[in-house]
Amino acid sequence: MIIAKSRFWERRAGISLNERQIKLINRLLDGFEGKRTSSKWAAIAKCSPDSALRDINDLIERGVLKKAVAGGRSTSYELDVG
Repeated sequence: MIIAKSRFWERRAGISLNERQIKLINRLLDGFEGKRTSSKWAAIAKCSPDSALRDINDLIERGVLKKAVAGGRSTSYELDVG
């Protein structure tokens, strides 16, 4: 897992991220269990739901996150390791 985490960050070395984004990405890389929703993101990062969604959308645009296959009301997100 440590090697995968290291490779993930090496491939994205040129991307500037805020502290919340780094914290949550590391949490995902460490094996976060359960659905990764914007409301959980907000709770873990101790930020507003709007800030969490902005962080998530920014990471999607940068190719770091992607929406999980199952969408709907409780859309969840996963790392785009490709």
